[in-house]
Amino acid sequence: MTGTQSVTRLPRTPHERVALVHGFLANKLMLALLARRLRHHGYQTRVWGYGNMCCSILRHAERFAAELRRMDADPACGRLHLVTHSMGCIIARAALGMFRPSKLGRFVMLAPPNRGSRVATAAERVFGGIFRPVTELTTVPTSLVNTLPIPPGLDIGVVAAAHDLLVTPESTRPDVHHDHVTLPCMHSSLLFRRDAAELVAGFLATGSFPLPATATPGRAGEVDRSRRPALASWSRPPGVGESS
Repeated sequence: MTGTQSVTRLPRTPHERVALVHGFLANKLMLALLARRLRHHGYQTRVWGYGNMCCSILRHAERFAAELRRMDADPACGRLHLVTHSMGCIIARAALGMFRPSKLGRFVMLAPPNRGSRVATAAERVFGGIFRPVTELTTVPTSLVNTLPIPPGLDIGVVAAAHDLLVTPESTRPDVHHDHVTLPCMHSSLLFRRDAAELVAGFLATGSFPLPATATPGRAGEVDRSRRPALASWSRPPGVGESS
Protein backbone atom coordinates (compact mmCIF):
# COMPACT_ATOMS: atom_id res chain seq x y z
CA MET A 1 0.00 0.00 0.00
CA THR A 2 1.28 3.49 -0.84
CA GLY A 3 2.04 5.87 2.00
CA THR A 4 0.43 3.98 4.87
CA GLN A 5 1.24 0.85 6.82
CA SER A 6 -0.99 -2.15 6.20
CA VAL A 7 -4.02 -2.30 8.44
CA THR A 8 -4.12 -5.29 10.77
CA ARG A 9 -7.59 -6.78 10.66
CA LEU A 10 -8.61 -6.88 14.30
CA PRO A 11 -11.48 -8.97 15.72
CA ARG A 12 -14.64 -6.91 15.37
CA THR A 13 -18.24 -7.03 16.47
CA PRO A 14 -20.10 -9.28 14.02
CA HIS A 15 -22.00 -7.49 11.28
CA GLU A 16 -20.34 -4.09 11.52
CA ARG A 17 -21.91 -1.71 9.02
CA VAL A 18 -20.59 1.49 7.49
CA ALA A 19 -23.04 4.14 6.31
CA LEU A 20 -21.51 6.39 3.65
CA VAL A 21 -22.80 9.84 2.60
CA HIS A 22 -21.63 11.85 -0.42
CA GLY A 23 -21.10 15.58 -0.78
CA PHE A 24 -22.73 18.50 -2.59
CA LEU A 25 -23.36 18.06 -6.35
CA ALA A 26 -22.22 14.43 -6.10
CA ASN A 27 -24.01 11.08 -6.05
CA LYS A 28 -23.81 7.59 -4.58
CA LEU A 29 -21.63 6.30 -7.43
CA MET A 30 -18.82 8.53 -6.15
CA LEU A 31 -18.64 6.30 -3.06
CA ALA A 32 -18.77 2.93 -4.83
CA LEU A 33 -15.01 2.28 -4.86
CA LEU A 34 -14.51 3.30 -1.24
CA ALA A 35 -17.46 1.13 -0.20
CA ARG A 36 -15.98 -1.85 -2.08
CA ARG A 37 -12.63 -1.39 -0.35
CA LEU A 38 -14.32 -1.25 3.05
CA ARG A 39 -16.22 -4.45 2.25
CA HIS A 40 -12.83 -6.03 1.55
CA HIS A 41 -12.03 -5.25 5.19
CA GLY A 42 -15.14 -7.14 6.29
CA TYR A 43 -17.64 -4.32 6.71
CA GLN A 44 -21.19 -4.22 5.46
CA THR A 45 -21.79 -0.97 3.59
CA ARG A 46 -24.84 1.19 3.01
CA VAL A 47 -24.40 4.15 0.66
CA TRP A 48 -26.99 6.81 1.38
CA GLY A 49 -27.64 9.66 -1.02
CA TYR A 50 -29.80 12.67 -1.76
CA GLY A 51 -30.79 14.38 -4.99
CA ASN A 52 -32.12 17.79 -4.01
CA MET A 53 -29.21 20.26 -3.94
CA CYS A 54 -31.41 23.29 -3.27
CA CYS A 55 -32.97 22.47 0.11
CA SER A 56 -31.41 22.95 3.53
CA ILE A 57 -28.79 20.63 4.94
CA LEU A 58 -31.17 20.12 7.86
CA ARG A 59 -33.79 18.62 5.54
CA HIS A 60 -31.27 16.04 4.38
CA ALA A 61 -30.26 15.47 8.01
CA GLU A 62 -33.85 14.63 8.92
CA ARG A 63 -33.94 11.96 6.22
CA PHE A 64 -30.55 10.57 7.18
CA ALA A 65 -31.57 10.48 10.86
CA ALA A 66 -34.57 8.36 9.85
CA GLU A 67 -32.20 6.02 7.96
CA LEU A 68 -29.94 5.80 11.02
CA ARG A 69 -32.96 4.86 13.11
CA ARG A 70 -33.85 2.05 10.68
CA MET A 71 -30.31 0.68 10.64
CA ASP A 72 -30.05 0.91 14.43
CA ALA A 73 -33.15 -1.26 14.71
CA ASP A 74 -31.86 -3.81 12.18
CA PRO A 75 -30.73 -6.99 13.99
CA ALA A 76 -28.33 -7.68 11.11
CA CYS A 77 -26.39 -4.54 12.08
CA GLY A 78 -24.20 -5.10 15.14
CA ARG A 79 -22.31 -1.80 15.08
CA LEU A 80 -22.84 1.27 12.91
CA HIS A 81 -19.98 3.49 11.68
CA LEU A 82 -20.22 6.65 9.56
CA VAL A 83 -17.90 7.54 6.69
CA THR A 84 -18.82 10.78 4.96
CA HIS A 85 -17.42 13.19 2.39
CA SER A 86 -17.60 16.99 2.21
CA MET A 87 -21.18 18.26 2.84
CA GLY A 88 -22.15 14.71 3.75
CA CYS A 89 -20.11 15.18 6.93
CA ILE A 90 -22.27 18.14 7.94
CA ILE A 91 -25.47 16.24 7.11
CA ALA A 92 -24.29 13.41 9.37
CA ARG A 93 -23.32 15.84 12.15
CA ALA A 94 -26.81 17.35 12.09
CA ALA A 95 -28.47 13.92 11.86
CA LEU A 96 -26.64 12.70 14.98
CA GLY A 97 -28.06 15.68 16.82
CA MET A 98 -31.53 14.44 15.86
CA PHE A 99 -30.96 10.74 16.51
CA ARG A 100 -27.93 9.01 17.98
CA PRO A 101 -27.88 5.27 17.27
CA SER A 102 -27.36 2.98 20.24
CA LYS A 103 -25.01 0.95 18.02
CA LEU A 104 -22.97 3.98 16.94
CA GLY A 105 -19.30 3.22 16.34
CA ARG A 106 -16.78 5.62 14.83
CA PHE A 107 -17.16 8.61 12.52
CA VAL A 108 -14.68 9.34 9.71
CA MET A 109 -14.97 12.66 7.86
CA LEU A 110 -13.29 13.10 4.47
CA ALA A 111 -12.59 16.75 3.53
CA PRO A 112 -15.34 18.09 5.82
CA PRO A 113 -16.14 21.83 5.73
CA ASN A 114 -16.46 21.86 9.52
CA ARG A 115 -15.65 25.55 9.66
CA GLY A 116 -17.06 26.39 6.26
CA SER A 117 -15.87 26.44 2.68
CA ARG A 118 -14.03 29.39 1.15
CA VAL A 119 -15.69 28.62 -2.19
CA ALA A 120 -19.14 28.71 -0.59
CA THR A 121 -18.27 32.12 0.88
CA ALA A 122 -17.17 33.45 -2.51
CA ALA A 123 -20.21 32.02 -4.33
CA GLU A 124 -22.87 32.87 -1.76
CA ARG A 125 -24.02 36.14 -3.36
CA VAL A 126 -24.57 34.54 -6.75
CA PHE A 127 -25.74 31.03 -5.86
CA GLY A 128 -26.92 31.24 -2.25
CA GLY A 129 -30.47 32.11 -3.26
CA ILE A 130 -30.73 29.00 -5.43
CA PHE A 131 -28.64 26.51 -3.51
CA ARG A 132 -29.35 26.93 0.19
CA PRO A 133 -26.40 24.75 1.28
CA VAL A 134 -24.03 27.31 -0.26
CA THR A 135 -25.23 29.87 2.29
CA GLU A 136 -25.19 27.30 5.08
CA LEU A 137 -21.58 26.33 4.38
CA THR A 138 -19.94 29.76 4.31
CA THR A 139 -17.09 30.60 6.66
CA VAL A 140 -18.95 33.43 8.41
CA PRO A 141 -19.47 32.80 12.16
CA THR A 142 -23.27 32.87 11.84
CA SER A 143 -23.57 30.25 9.08
CA LEU A 144 -25.29 26.96 9.82
CA VAL A 145 -22.07 24.94 9.81
CA ASN A 146 -20.40 27.33 12.27
CA THR A 147 -23.32 27.32 14.72
CA LEU A 148 -24.25 23.63 14.48
CA PRO A 149 -23.34 21.83 17.71
CA ILE A 150 -21.41 18.58 17.46
CA PRO A 151 -22.91 15.88 19.70
CA PRO A 152 -20.49 15.10 22.54
CA GLY A 153 -18.52 11.90 22.91
CA LEU A 154 -18.06 11.05 19.23
CA ASP A 155 -14.96 9.14 18.13
CA ILE A 156 -13.98 11.27 15.11
CA GLY A 157 -11.23 10.89 12.52
CA VAL A 158 -10.68 13.56 9.85
CA VAL A 159 -8.86 13.11 6.54
CA ALA A 160 -8.03 16.40 4.81
CA ALA A 161 -6.71 17.03 1.29
CA ALA A 162 -3.59 19.19 1.08
CA HIS A 163 -4.50 20.58 -2.36
CA ASP A 164 -8.22 21.05 -1.68
CA LEU A 165 -9.58 24.07 -3.59
CA LEU A 166 -12.90 23.97 -1.71
CA VAL A 167 -11.99 23.41 1.95
CA THR A 168 -8.68 24.31 3.57
CA PRO A 169 -7.13 21.66 5.83
CA GLU A 170 -7.57 24.04 8.77
CA SER A 171 -11.30 24.31 8.04
CA THR A 172 -11.72 20.54 8.22
CA ARG A 173 -11.08 20.50 11.96
CA PRO A 174 -14.17 20.12 14.17
CA ASP A 175 -14.22 21.97 17.46
CA VAL A 176 -13.99 18.74 19.44
CA HIS A 177 -11.17 16.25 19.99
CA HIS A 178 -10.32 14.24 16.89
CA ASP A 179 -7.59 12.36 15.02
CA HIS A 180 -6.43 14.21 11.90
CA VAL A 181 -4.35 13.38 8.83
CA THR A 182 -3.72 15.23 5.56
CA LEU A 183 -3.07 13.49 2.23
CA PRO A 184 -1.37 15.12 -0.78
CA CYS A 185 -4.38 15.26 -3.09
CA MET A 186 -7.48 17.25 -4.04
CA HIS A 187 -10.96 17.35 -2.54
CA SER A 188 -12.70 14.47 -4.33
CA SER A 189 -9.53 12.43 -4.91
CA LEU A 190 -9.80 11.17 -1.34
CA LEU A 191 -12.67 8.92 -2.43
CA PHE A 192 -10.54 7.04 -4.94
CA ARG A 193 -7.16 6.74 -3.20
CA ARG A 194 -6.25 3.35 -1.77
CA ASP A 195 -4.27 4.95 1.05
CA ALA A 196 -7.30 7.00 2.06
CA ALA A 197 -9.42 3.82 2.20
CA GLU A 198 -6.76 2.14 4.34
CA LEU A 199 -6.72 5.13 6.70
CA VAL A 200 -10.50 4.93 7.00
CA ALA A 201 -10.42 1.17 7.66
CA GLY A 202 -7.65 1.62 10.22
CA PHE A 203 -9.56 4.26 12.13
CA LEU A 204 -12.76 2.22 12.12
CA ALA A 205 -10.87 -0.78 13.51
CA THR A 206 -8.71 0.93 16.13
CA GLY A 207 -9.92 4.49 16.74
CA SER A 208 -6.72 6.02 15.34
CA PHE A 209 -5.17 6.43 11.92
CA PRO A 210 -2.33 4.09 10.92
CA LEU A 211 1.05 5.80 10.98
CA PRO A 212 2.26 6.81 7.50
CA ALA A 213 5.19 4.79 6.18
CA THR A 214 7.21 8.03 6.08
CA ALA A 215 6.19 11.06 8.14
CA THR A 216 7.52 14.54 7.53
CA PRO A 217 6.50 16.92 10.34
CA GLY A 218 4.18 19.65 9.20
CA ARG A 219 3.58 18.20 5.74
CA ALA A 220 0.92 16.11 4.05
CA GLY A 221 0.89 12.56 5.37
CA GLU A 222 1.60 13.44 8.99
CA VAL A 223 -0.89 12.08 11.52
CA ASP A 224 -1.85 14.49 14.27
CA ARG A 225 -2.22 12.29 17.35
CA SER A 226 -2.83 15.13 19.81
CA ARG A 227 -6.58 14.65 19.28
CA ARG A 228 -6.76 18.37 19.81
CA PRO A 229 -9.77 20.53 19.04
CA ALA A 230 -9.80 23.12 16.30
CA LEU A 231 -7.00 25.67 16.25
CA ALA A 232 -7.14 28.24 19.03
CA SER A 233 -6.98 31.09 16.51
CA TRP A 234 -10.54 30.24 15.46
CA SER A 235 -13.23 32.04 17.41
CA ARG A 236 -15.81 29.49 18.56
CA PRO A 237 -19.40 30.49 17.77
CA PRO A 238 -21.73 30.35 20.81
CA GLY A 239 -22.85 26.82 21.61
CA VAL A 240 -20.60 25.00 19.17
CA GLY A 241 -18.78 22.04 20.67
CA GLU A 242 -20.23 22.54 24.14
CA SER A 243 -21.67 19.51 25.88
CA SER A 244 -24.52 19.63 28.33
